[in-house]
Amino acid sequence: MGSKYNDPVVTRYEAMFEEGRNTTPLICFLSMGSDPTATILSLAKKLQFPCSAISMGQGQEVHARKLMSNYMAEGGWVLLQNTHLGLDYMDELFLTMTETPVIHPDFRCWVTTEPHPSFPISLLQISIKYTNEPPQGMKAGLKRTYGSMGQDMLDHSSNEEYLPLIYGVSFLHSIVQERRKFGPLGWNIPYEFNTADWYASCLFMQNHLDDLDKYMLGEVQYGGRVTDDYDKRLLNTFAKVWFSEALFLDEFEFYKGYRIMKHKYVEEYLDAIEMMPSIDPPQVYGLHPNADITYQSNTTKDILDQIVSIQPKESAIGSGETRESVVTKQTLDMLDKLPPDYDPFGVRERLKIMGHLNSMNIFLRQEIDRMQKVIKLVRVTLKDLLLAIEGTIIMNEELRDALDNIYDARIPRLWLRVSWVSSTLGFWYTELLDRNDQFSTWIFTGRPNIFWMTGLFNPQGFLTAMRQEVSRAHKGWSLDTVVLQNEVTKFSREEVKQSPSEGVYVYGLYLDGASWDRKRMQLGESIPKLLFMQLPVMHISASNDIGPKSSKLYVCPVYKKPNRTDLTFITPLWLPTAKPPEHWIMRGVAILCDTK
Repeated sequence: MGSKYNDPVVTRYEAMFEEGRNTTPLICFLSMGSDPTATILSLAKKLQFPCSAISMGQGQEVHARKLMSNYMAEGGWVLLQNTHLGLDYMDELFLTMTETPVIHPDFRCWVTTEPHPSFPISLLQISIKYTNEPPQGMKAGLKRTYGSMGQDMLDHSSNEEYLPLIYGVSFLHSIVQERRKFGPLGWNIPYEFNTADWYASCLFMQNHLDDLDKYMLGEVQYGGRVTDDYDKRLLNTFAKVWFSEALFLDEFEFYKGYRIMKHKYVEEYLDAIEMMPSIDPPQVYGLHPNADITYQSNTTKDILDQIVSIQPKESAIGSGETRESVVTKQTLDMLDKLPPDYDPFGVRERLKIMGHLNSMNIFLRQEIDRMQKVIKLVRVTLKDLLLAIEGTIIMNEELRDALDNIYDARIPRLWLRVSWVSSTLGFWYTELLDRNDQFSTWIFTGRPNIFWMTGLFNPQGFLTAMRQEVSRAHKGWSLDTVVLQNEVTKFSREEVKQSPSEGVYVYGLYLDGASWDRKRMQLGESIPKLLFMQLPVMHISASNDIGPKSSKLYVCPVYKKPNRTDLTFITPLWLPTAKPPEHWIMRGVAILCDTK
């Protein structure tokens, strides 16, 4: 069929302008990191048309009417930005475009909007509609960057370091956009990096060629959008590793086969970019080849989730069973396995025996209270759902949601509000039983030798209670100055027969983005096709040493779940490594309590 069906499509604004007419608006549907404003303004400047942009919102309709009236009479371009924030004016725009008797032939109306269910269909029907998604791959990204670049950008300076720096910024721009597709391995939070960030960085390079400051690139130009501390660390690492004196050496490579391009003219850059491979290995972005499996898995899961979400809700399945009968069987099975409620008096008596003022026992009491809340809610929901299916009580919205989600093997929204996230209902319910086993064993049998940190509602509180316990055991230690320290042991869970003298043993932690070399007791590259590796038992304790940690250790963030946000962040731990810590930062290495 030809390579054109495999090559990414680059939006050609000049061809779109020629296709459009003065009575035809051009509507861009925005996606993350795809603001076309700079491209439209530069095209207007190139074609020598006056162009004015206005961001829609409350009270901006008056200014928009004035701009439209002037340019429709005299000729020029109007760019209405973020019109999903001013939908009332969009109905008026349709009437203006269709009922104005005479419109200047050079008039064009460009519109940008996020997809919105209330956007006027009548306006869409008379418009040219397009999307401006970020290009896929380094070749397409650099092609778009240099395709929209004017020759004056390259001619700005004759300094021999200038062109490599501009190419370096352009390469980084494509990298930060491409890493989004790898999910948390790429960025903890997907940021809307766009052309404005690239242009601001290029201007900074132009003005500070003699005293280039990498801090500004990582912390301000691109870092200004970044809100997560570990994402900020990643950006600063890119700036540190790439934007150094090595960038100007002939043998410098971002990755094998990806060298700095040095040309005088934009056309020469475009010709050289055309020779780049269409598909890039994940190592170009600093990631391990396994990251591509993660990307493909996430994409497949999103498609399947969409398919499941649009399935009819009332039809019977192949065997003739109705949804209600299938859910009834599952509900009865879950009720049968559900653990009994905790006896508050029995718990109180056990805590008195164990020492109710001990920080770890106070933490246990809080966890049991939360566990009891989940067990009670699950029991009430399941019993009410059975009654609603029988017709004894009314099937309200919450019970309907529970029925639909149990049938689709998902967690009902009501349960999620008071519990934890998981990929399927089966995994969630198994975790409920395992969590309850840990708490009931702890309260009625005694403190365990080893803890399953995944099964805790508040792991941060668990580590704080442990720090408090250690600081109380040492005279003169203050909780404010006591810091965590950790050691990866050689034990498996079954080999731990007694508690450590200080601190706690923790199991069930997984490395994401790397593996653990048990022989050398240090970080190693991921094993091909193995996305997560379970760590041996971790000994976590506390010390009064306020000195800085060794710079040769990798500061590894620990998260409750695979989605790495502030809500799931627990603590940093320090892991030994033979390679520089920057290598693992670019790999996106983290410790997860749960991989589901």
